[in-house]
Amino acid sequence: MKVEEIKELSVSEIKERIETEAAALQQLELNHTTSPLDNPMKIRHSRRNIARLKTVLSQKQLTEK
Repeated sequence: MKVEEIKELSVSEIKERIETEAAALQQLELNHTTSPLDNPMKIRHSRRNIARLKTVLSQKQLTEK
């Protein structure tokens, strides 16, 4: 997900996306420990996506104040 797409979302939608991405990341990491993933870069992409979401969320919360 690109930053431009994230900026169009509302604060509640961003929070939902963070929760779903975190759950997916946890599942990926669990699957990777039991048996190697076909593409372990999915873990990195998921972590970075969560970081992007959190960054835009904090920016939106600061501009609201």
